[in-house]
Amino acid sequence: MLKLLIWGTGNLAKKFIDNGYNGEILGFIETNKRQSIFEGKFVYSSNEIPKEYDYIIVANSYVNEIYDLCRKSDIDISKLIFLYGVKERIGCTNKEILKEILLEKNYTFYCSEFGLHDETFLKRDISVYQQLNKRQNFSIDLDNMWPITEDKYAPAGTMGNYFWQDLWAASLVIKSGIKGHFDIGSRIDGFIGHLLAAGIDVTMIDVREFPTRVERLHTIVDDATSLRQIPDGSIESISALCSIEHFGLGRYGDPIDPEACFKCFHNIQKKMQKGGRLFLSLPIGKERVEFNAHRVFYAQTVIDSFSSLQLMEFSCAAAGEIERNVDIHKYDNDEHNGEYRYGLFYFIKDNCN
Repeated sequence: MLKLLIWGTGNLAKKFIDNGYNGEILGFIETNKRQSIFEGKFVYSSNEIPKEYDYIIVANSYVNEIYDLCRKSDIDISKLIFLYGVKERIGCTNKEILKEILLEKNYTFYCSEFGLHDETFLKRDISVYQQLNKRQNFSIDLDNMWPITEDKYAPAGTMGNYFWQDLWAASLVIKSGIKGHFDIGSRIDGFIGHLLAAGIDVTMIDVREFPTRVERLHTIVDDATSLRQIPDGSIESISALCSIEHFGLGRYGDPIDPEACFKCFHNIQKKMQKGGRLFLSLPIGKERVEFNAHRVFYAQTVIDSFSSLQLMEFSCAAAGEIERNVDIHKYDNDEHNGEYRYGLFYFIKDNCN
């Protein structure tokens, strides 16, 4: 039996395992080791990879960095199997070896990634279709081929963190019975769509241009840090789902300002009316900035920043589910390892503030 190492401990590694493989997994590799055990196997750092193995399965999105690291470390590139993310096939490309190790599902995804559709079930399906089809207008013409092979073994959809945070916030906003809502940079094709379908008028501010006009969606293109367009004490209901952590980092063309997110936190409270509601989602864990992508916050930092509001709920979206009513400090040491946990904060402004 072939001896395998898996480079990665995230969703891609789990997907590889779930899809089935042929071989014995000796352990896992993390470029920067953050845990000792994963899926019951030892985790090695990139500088302590054991020498006795047959192949390394690279189930990781940072393939270019891994490829460069392996070249510098004199790791045999021909023993690497890259599943995703490289522009051309590198490492082991032997079809028989790949089929032997990856088995049907993983091999289909591999072929789809590199455009090797003829190596999949597609040729067989074309033959069957041609034998069964009796309608001339729907006969297969090679000039009209549009091969898609990755969907056969893919799930019926994705329910990641954005799905759960959008559902969480939209449910609370809709149940509140409000007719007008203000939003800062949340997803249009998720949360905002939910509110519009429920008949709620939404005023949305974003530093980026909006793609088109939609009924009941009122848009403001501006930096939302100051909320200068909004009168103080006027907002009854407001949200910001995975948006404010980006403020001041320049990623979306906004000015560099290390305090931008905290300024926005302050201004949101000024703009809210007494009894107003805030629905907030931010990456939480060990506090840091991952420039220029985003910041990760301690949950306590967020709560302290909204000192004039009362926290009604703190939950988390991660790993395809919502964890309800979480202890504030539970994830203070969480470094994520490439997968993010979103803190879901529901605040109300006290009538006395």
